[in-house]
Amino acid sequence: MFQIIHRFRTLFAIVATTLIFSTNSATANEPLTVLLDWFVNPDHAPLIIAKEKGFFADNNLDVELIAPADPNDPPKLVAAGHAPLAVSYQPQLHVQVAEGLPLNRIATLVATPLNSLVVLKDGPIKSIADLKGRKIGFSVGGFEDALLTAMLEKYELTLNDVELVNVNFSLSPALISGQVDAVIGAFRNFELNQMDIVNKPGLAFYPEEEGVPVYDELIIVANSAHLDDPRLPRFVNALEQAIQFLINHPTESWELFIRAYPDLDDELNRRAWRDTLPRFALRPGAMDTTRYMGFARFLKNQGLITDIKPVDTYARDIR
Repeated sequence: MFQIIHRFRTLFAIVATTLIFSTNSATANEPLTVLLDWFVNPDHAPLIIAKEKGFFADNNLDVELIAPADPNDPPKLVAAGHAPLAVSYQPQLHVQVAEGLPLNRIATLVATPLNSLVVLKDGPIKSIADLKGRKIGFSVGGFEDALLTAMLEKYELTLNDVELVNVNFSLSPALISGQVDAVIGAFRNFELNQMDIVNKPGLAFYPEEEGVPVYDELIIVANSAHLDDPRLPRFVNALEQAIQFLINHPTESWELFIRAYPDLDDELNRRAWRDTLPRFALRPGAMDTTRYMGFARFLKNQGLITDIKPVDTYARDIR
């Protein structure tokens, strides 16, 4: 009888230990999916470093990063409840919230604009005023039109004074080939480097210096109904750890990045890495309510949204 009881106790201890271990393992590897805005690139460095350096794991998260088939889909999938998080853009967030999508910014990746208006450095355009009667290429209408409108306005020009040409996503090639005289929507950390590498340097005009309020370029959005998800504060904490590591150890971070994505080990991505590094949000969870309110007013003035909603209904610090 004693042997039976002893065996039962031993079996119970083993089962209990297994259950505890399994529970801890599950807690230590709680899955969380993040939909990217585009294919992996240096803009996503904090996410990659958080994963490769183990900061997500340290925060009991097993994060899966998924590149989209269509860059327009990730926020919509989060709004529909099909994914917990997505990489998006502050201007897009304002517009989509105005359209009724239940989205909320919970973190910032890139805290400054990357968008710019670019011309050939050795070309005839030396000032935005010189664009009168010229062709300007664009990829995505709507927000880029609003940017361009504000930048032209400073020089007493309107969209009627230029010819807009949809070049899809071939911004640099269209400019270099002479198809257009300028392009709007060129990311200063990528297109400018692309042009320089082929010995066709560009000259950039920056929206935030030409009448457009400063805004966050890349952000992380969640479904507004799921902001109490306990994984989210841990995710933001891991991002902050990753960004601090990036700033302190840029060379080691680059090596981790290309080890995970060896196909990106080229001159363009090395330059983009260098130029993006100082633009990451040092406090990704922190919210600048005044900045978001100011940008909402800008979008309303440009006719992209009709109402200015309270900032905490679509952007907040969830920690």
